[in-house]
Amino acid sequence: MDLNEFLTFAAIGFAAQIVDGALGMGFGLVSNSVLLAIGTPPAASSAAIHIAKVFTGGASALSHAWFRNIDRRVFLHLVLPGMIGGLIGAVVLQRAPPALLRIAISAYLALMGLWLLLRAIRKRVTHKRVHALGAHGTGLVAGTLDAIGGGGWGTVVTSSLIAQGAEARYAVGTTNAAEFFVAIAISAALTASFGVVPWVWLGGLIAGGILAAPFAAWMTRHLQMRLLTGMVGFAVIALSVHSLWRLLR
Repeated sequence: MDLNEFLTFAAIGFAAQIVDGALGMGFGLVSNSVLLAIGTPPAASSAAIHIAKVFTGGASALSHAWFRNIDRRVFLHLVLPGMIGGLIGAVVLQRAPPALLRIAISAYLALMGLWLLLRAIRKRVTHKRVHALGAHGTGLVAGTLDAIGGGGWGTVVTSSLIAQGAEARYAVGTTNAAEFFVAIAISAALTASFGVVPWVWLGGLIAGGILAAPFAAWMTRHLQMRLLTGMVGFAVIALSVHSLWRLLR
Protein backbone atom coordinates (compact mmCIF):
# COMPACT_ATOMS: atom_id res chain seq x y z
CA MET A 1 0.00 0.00 0.00
CA ASP A 2 1.27 3.45 -0.92
CA LEU A 3 0.32 5.50 2.17
CA ASN A 4 1.21 8.82 0.56
CA GLU A 5 -1.01 8.07 -2.44
CA PHE A 6 -3.84 6.98 -0.14
CA LEU A 7 -3.58 10.16 1.93
CA THR A 8 -3.47 12.28 -1.23
CA PHE A 9 -6.72 10.78 -2.49
CA ALA A 10 -8.23 11.00 1.00
CA ALA A 11 -7.47 14.72 1.06
CA ILE A 12 -9.03 15.12 -2.40
CA GLY A 13 -12.12 13.18 -1.26
CA PHE A 14 -12.44 15.18 1.97
CA ALA A 15 -12.15 18.56 0.25
CA ALA A 16 -14.46 17.54 -2.60
CA GLN A 17 -17.15 16.20 -0.25
CA ILE A 18 -17.01 19.27 2.02
CA VAL A 19 -17.76 21.36 -1.06
CA ASP A 20 -20.32 18.93 -2.52
CA GLY A 21 -22.20 18.27 0.68
CA ALA A 22 -22.33 21.94 1.62
CA LEU A 23 -23.17 23.39 -1.81
CA GLY A 24 -24.94 20.47 -3.50
CA MET A 25 -22.19 20.44 -6.12
CA GLY A 26 -18.47 20.00 -6.52
CA PHE A 27 -17.36 16.44 -5.66
CA GLY A 28 -16.88 15.41 -9.27
CA LEU A 29 -15.77 18.84 -10.44
CA VAL A 30 -13.12 19.26 -7.75
CA SER A 31 -11.83 15.68 -7.75
CA ASN A 32 -11.92 15.26 -11.55
CA SER A 33 -10.16 18.59 -12.07
CA VAL A 34 -7.35 17.43 -9.78
CA LEU A 35 -7.16 13.93 -11.28
CA LEU A 36 -7.03 15.25 -14.85
CA ALA A 37 -4.44 17.82 -13.82
CA ILE A 38 -2.14 15.02 -12.59
CA GLY A 39 -2.65 13.02 -15.80
CA THR A 40 -5.32 10.44 -14.91
CA PRO A 41 -7.16 9.04 -18.01
CA PRO A 42 -10.76 10.39 -18.28
CA ALA A 43 -12.53 7.00 -18.10
CA ALA A 44 -10.45 5.87 -15.11
CA SER A 45 -11.03 9.19 -13.36
CA SER A 46 -14.80 9.11 -13.92
CA ALA A 47 -15.04 5.47 -12.83
CA ALA A 48 -13.10 6.09 -9.61
CA ILE A 49 -15.10 9.20 -8.79
CA HIS A 50 -18.49 7.58 -9.32
CA ILE A 51 -17.65 4.42 -7.40
CA ALA A 52 -16.47 6.64 -4.54
CA LYS A 53 -19.65 8.71 -4.83
CA VAL A 54 -21.74 5.60 -4.16
CA PHE A 55 -20.25 5.58 -0.66
CA THR A 56 -19.77 9.30 -0.07
CA GLY A 57 -23.17 10.01 -1.64
CA GLY A 58 -24.81 7.52 0.67
CA ALA A 59 -23.21 9.16 3.70
CA SER A 60 -24.19 12.59 2.41
CA ALA A 61 -27.79 11.51 1.74
CA LEU A 62 -28.13 10.13 5.27
CA SER A 63 -26.60 13.29 6.72
CA HIS A 64 -29.01 15.54 4.81
CA ALA A 65 -31.94 13.32 5.80
CA TRP A 66 -30.87 13.71 9.43
CA PHE A 67 -30.88 17.52 9.09
CA ARG A 68 -34.16 17.39 7.09
CA ASN A 69 -32.72 19.00 3.96
CA ILE A 70 -34.50 16.74 1.40
CA ASP A 71 -37.64 17.49 -0.66
CA ARG A 72 -39.04 13.99 -1.27
CA ARG A 73 -41.27 14.98 -4.22
CA VAL A 74 -38.43 16.60 -6.18
CA PHE A 75 -36.11 13.73 -5.22
CA LEU A 76 -38.45 11.18 -6.83
CA HIS A 77 -38.68 13.26 -10.02
CA LEU A 78 -34.87 13.49 -10.30
CA VAL A 79 -33.68 9.95 -9.63
CA LEU A 80 -34.85 7.89 -12.63
CA PRO A 81 -34.08 10.51 -15.34
CA GLY A 82 -30.70 11.06 -13.72
CA MET A 83 -29.86 7.35 -13.84
CA ILE A 84 -30.94 7.11 -17.49
CA GLY A 85 -28.82 10.14 -18.37
CA GLY A 86 -25.88 8.63 -16.51
CA LEU A 87 -26.05 5.45 -18.58
CA ILE A 88 -26.17 7.50 -21.80
CA GLY A 89 -23.14 9.52 -20.71
CA ALA A 90 -21.20 6.36 -19.76
CA VAL A 91 -21.64 5.00 -23.29
CA VAL A 92 -20.38 8.26 -24.80
CA LEU A 93 -17.40 8.33 -22.42
CA GLN A 94 -16.29 4.81 -23.38
CA ARG A 95 -16.50 5.38 -27.15
CA ALA A 96 -15.01 8.87 -27.58
CA PRO A 97 -11.30 9.32 -28.53
CA PRO A 98 -9.29 9.74 -25.25
CA ALA A 99 -7.21 12.76 -26.33
CA LEU A 100 -10.19 14.70 -27.64
CA LEU A 101 -12.20 13.68 -24.61
CA ARG A 102 -9.61 15.08 -22.18
CA ILE A 103 -9.71 18.45 -23.94
CA ALA A 104 -13.51 18.50 -24.07
CA ILE A 105 -13.86 17.53 -20.39
CA SER A 106 -11.35 20.16 -19.25
CA ALA A 107 -13.23 22.81 -21.23
CA TYR A 108 -16.52 21.58 -19.77
CA LEU A 109 -15.14 21.74 -16.23
CA ALA A 110 -13.90 25.27 -16.83
CA LEU A 111 -17.41 26.29 -17.93
CA MET A 112 -18.89 24.65 -14.84
CA GLY A 113 -16.41 26.60 -12.72
CA LEU A 114 -17.54 29.80 -14.41
CA TRP A 115 -21.13 28.78 -13.67
CA LEU A 116 -20.22 28.50 -9.99
CA LEU A 117 -18.68 31.97 -10.02
CA LEU A 118 -21.78 33.43 -11.63
CA ARG A 119 -23.99 31.64 -9.12
CA ALA A 120 -21.98 33.16 -6.29
CA ILE A 121 -22.85 36.69 -7.41
CA ARG A 122 -26.46 36.07 -8.43
CA LYS A 123 -29.28 37.67 -6.49
CA ARG A 124 -31.70 35.52 -4.54
CA VAL A 125 -34.73 34.12 -6.36
CA THR A 126 -38.29 33.78 -5.09
CA HIS A 127 -39.02 30.34 -3.64
CA LYS A 128 -41.75 28.34 -5.39
CA ARG A 129 -42.76 24.74 -6.15
CA VAL A 130 -40.45 23.00 -8.65
CA HIS A 131 -42.36 21.63 -11.65
CA ALA A 132 -42.10 17.88 -12.26
CA LEU A 133 -41.14 18.25 -15.94
CA GLY A 134 -38.40 20.70 -15.02
CA ALA A 135 -36.98 18.21 -12.52
CA HIS A 136 -37.17 15.38 -15.10
CA GLY A 137 -35.29 17.36 -17.75
CA THR A 138 -32.73 18.58 -15.25
CA GLY A 139 -32.02 15.04 -14.06
CA LEU A 140 -31.60 13.65 -17.58
CA VAL A 141 -29.21 16.38 -18.75
CA ALA A 142 -27.24 16.44 -15.51
CA GLY A 143 -26.81 12.65 -15.40
CA THR A 144 -25.47 12.60 -18.95
CA LEU A 145 -22.98 15.40 -18.38
CA ASP A 146 -21.94 13.96 -15.01
CA ALA A 147 -20.92 10.61 -16.51
CA ILE A 148 -19.00 12.22 -19.38
CA GLY A 149 -17.26 14.87 -17.29
CA GLY A 150 -16.70 12.89 -14.09
CA GLY A 151 -18.69 15.59 -12.33
CA GLY A 152 -21.32 18.24 -12.83
CA TRP A 153 -24.45 16.61 -11.42
CA GLY A 154 -24.58 18.95 -8.46
CA THR A 155 -23.58 22.03 -10.43
CA VAL A 156 -26.38 21.55 -12.96
CA VAL A 157 -29.08 20.20 -10.61
CA THR A 158 -28.59 22.48 -7.61
CA SER A 159 -28.32 25.61 -9.73
CA SER A 160 -31.33 24.55 -11.81
CA LEU A 161 -33.51 23.76 -8.81
CA ILE A 162 -32.68 27.09 -7.21
CA ALA A 163 -33.41 28.87 -10.51
CA GLN A 164 -36.78 27.03 -10.63
CA GLY A 165 -37.62 28.36 -7.18
CA ALA A 166 -36.40 25.74 -4.69
CA GLU A 167 -35.06 26.90 -1.35
CA ALA A 168 -31.25 26.52 -1.33
CA ARG A 169 -31.24 24.19 1.67
CA TYR A 170 -33.63 21.72 0.00
CA ALA A 171 -31.97 22.06 -3.41
CA VAL A 172 -28.63 21.04 -1.90
CA GLY A 173 -29.95 18.15 0.20
CA THR A 174 -32.20 16.75 -2.54
CA THR A 175 -29.42 16.95 -5.13
CA ASN A 176 -27.03 15.03 -2.88
CA ALA A 177 -29.62 12.35 -2.07
CA ALA A 178 -30.47 11.72 -5.74
CA GLU A 179 -26.78 11.67 -6.68
CA PHE A 180 -26.30 8.48 -4.68
CA PHE A 181 -28.51 6.52 -7.10
CA VAL A 182 -27.12 8.22 -10.20
CA ALA A 183 -23.59 7.30 -9.07
CA ILE A 184 -24.63 3.65 -8.73
CA ALA A 185 -25.85 3.56 -12.34
CA ILE A 186 -22.78 5.32 -13.76
CA SER A 187 -20.21 3.36 -11.74
CA ALA A 188 -21.86 0.04 -12.69
CA ALA A 189 -21.78 0.92 -16.38
CA LEU A 190 -18.17 2.15 -16.34
CA THR A 191 -16.86 -0.70 -14.19
CA ALA A 192 -18.47 -3.28 -16.47
CA SER A 193 -16.52 -1.93 -19.46
CA PHE A 194 -13.43 -0.31 -17.94
CA GLY A 195 -12.68 -2.74 -15.11
CA VAL A 196 -11.80 -2.16 -11.48
CA VAL A 197 -9.85 1.00 -10.69
CA PRO A 198 -6.93 0.97 -8.17
CA TRP A 199 -8.29 0.37 -4.69
CA VAL A 200 -5.90 2.94 -3.18
CA TRP A 201 -7.67 5.63 -5.22
CA LEU A 202 -11.09 4.39 -4.14
CA GLY A 203 -10.12 3.87 -0.51
CA GLY A 204 -8.71 7.39 -0.25
CA LEU A 205 -11.64 9.11 -1.97
CA ILE A 206 -14.19 7.14 0.03
CA ALA A 207 -12.50 7.61 3.42
CA GLY A 208 -12.07 11.34 2.94
CA GLY A 209 -15.59 11.80 1.56
CA ILE A 210 -17.36 9.85 4.30
CA LEU A 211 -15.42 11.72 6.99
CA ALA A 212 -16.46 15.06 5.50
CA ALA A 213 -20.17 14.28 4.86
CA PRO A 214 -21.65 15.13 8.32
CA PHE A 215 -19.68 18.39 8.52
CA ALA A 216 -20.83 19.39 5.05
CA ALA A 217 -24.50 18.72 5.85
CA TRP A 218 -24.18 20.84 8.99
CA MET A 219 -22.61 23.65 6.93
CA THR A 220 -25.58 23.59 4.53
CA ARG A 221 -27.93 24.43 7.38
CA HIS A 222 -25.82 26.97 9.24
CA LEU A 223 -23.24 28.77 7.07
CA GLN A 224 -23.24 31.44 4.34
CA MET A 225 -22.21 29.76 1.09
CA ARG A 226 -21.72 32.55 -1.48
CA LEU A 227 -18.03 33.12 -0.76
CA LEU A 228 -17.26 29.39 -0.72
CA THR A 229 -19.15 28.95 -4.00
CA GLY A 230 -17.01 31.62 -5.64
CA MET A 231 -13.79 30.14 -4.28
CA VAL A 232 -14.69 26.67 -5.57
CA GLY A 233 -15.57 28.08 -8.99
CA PHE A 234 -12.22 29.85 -9.20
CA ALA A 235 -10.34 26.70 -8.15
CA VAL A 236 -12.12 24.53 -10.72
CA ILE A 237 -11.42 27.07 -13.49
CA ALA A 238 -7.75 27.28 -12.53
CA LEU A 239 -7.29 23.50 -12.50
CA SER A 240 -9.16 23.06 -15.78
CA VAL A 241 -7.21 25.79 -17.55
CA HIS A 242 -3.99 24.18 -16.29
CA SER A 243 -5.11 20.83 -17.76
CA LEU A 244 -5.99 22.48 -21.10
CA TRP A 245 -2.60 24.22 -21.20
CA ARG A 246 -0.80 20.88 -20.65
CA LEU A 247 -2.88 19.16 -23.34
CA LEU A 248 -2.60 21.88 -26.00
CA ARG A 249 0.98 23.13 -25.57
